[in-house]
Amino acid sequence: MDPILSVRNLSTWFYLEEGVLKAVNDVSFDLSQNEVLGIVGETGSGKSITVRSIMRLIHHPGKIVNGQIIYRGRGKEEDIVKMDEDELTEIRGKEISMIFQDPLTSLNPLYTIGDQLMETIMQHQHVDRATAWKLAVEMLEKVQIPEPEKRMNSYPFEFSGGMKQRVVIAIALSCNPKILIADEPTTALDVTIQAQILELMKDLQKELKTGTIFITHDLGVISAMADRVMVMYGGRQMELAPAEDLFHKPMHPYTNMLLKSIPRVDIKQDKLESIPGQPPRMIDVPDVCPFAPRCPRRLDKCAKELPPFAELEPGHFVRCFNPVEVGGDINAK
Repeated sequence: MDPILSVRNLSTWFYLEEGVLKAVNDVSFDLSQNEVLGIVGETGSGKSITVRSIMRLIHHPGKIVNGQIIYRGRGKEEDIVKMDEDELTEIRGKEISMIFQDPLTSLNPLYTIGDQLMETIMQHQHVDRATAWKLAVEMLEKVQIPEPEKRMNSYPFEFSGGMKQRVVIAIALSCNPKILIADEPTTALDVTIQAQILELMKDLQKELKTGTIFITHDLGVISAMADRVMVMYGGRQMELAPAEDLFHKPMHPYTNMLLKSIPRVDIKQDKLESIPGQPPRMIDVPDVCPFAPRCPRRLDKCAKELPPFAELEPGHFVRCFNPVEVGGDINAK
């Protein structure tokens, strides 16, 4: 079965006065229907720019300089990179929806919750106002908003942060999209509300069978949500694997060190370890391994050429000349 979305060799750069900021470099992955793909990485790793490129939300001075984004949700192959504005308007919200990390920026404070939900439904489902009202109430009920009919007439300021995010999820899912992109949707919420929102999203994803891309820097969230995980660093893919494989036998030194820097209950940890050094400066970066300056397993050629993104085990891809063997010592060269 063909994946619903195929990203191939995607590069998105920003042309600044001080040079070219290569935010995303040669990224490729597939997303299947009813799959959750998690994308993790430090701030500035390129994960948000990757999904904004999929939505074609890159504006000047940014530009998609290379690659294809093949969408198959309408029974044919369509390259989102080549679509005009009319085609994009038809797809955004209806076929591919996005949840942003701060619900405050996603909701208009001057309009009621009902009006904002109904606007999306009427635009993409081409129904009358009475039908849109009924569907909007059903969506609020689905995301567990109490007294949904009454809440249709409420304004965003009357909702808590967690309730606002439920409304944003309702808007994103109101037209039954084939693909849902969630860009750190729980970052602005406290831990208790985070857990509720994640559980809600997991239940809705299973019910609607939506292909989901979930962006976060929180590995605990990814372990609970994702079927596969892609790790990004310095604008490049470092590792892509089934979630269980990535958490129990990471092969890239960066992934290995990242997992050792967080508390875990599934393995014994004597202490948490930090990753020495600083993330790379992304202006005019050379085509070499971006993690090399911080890597305990670096070889001479790591600073001279870029490792290929190779499949070392079935479904397990790694960009490294000297990957960590399962159960091996990360400091061993």
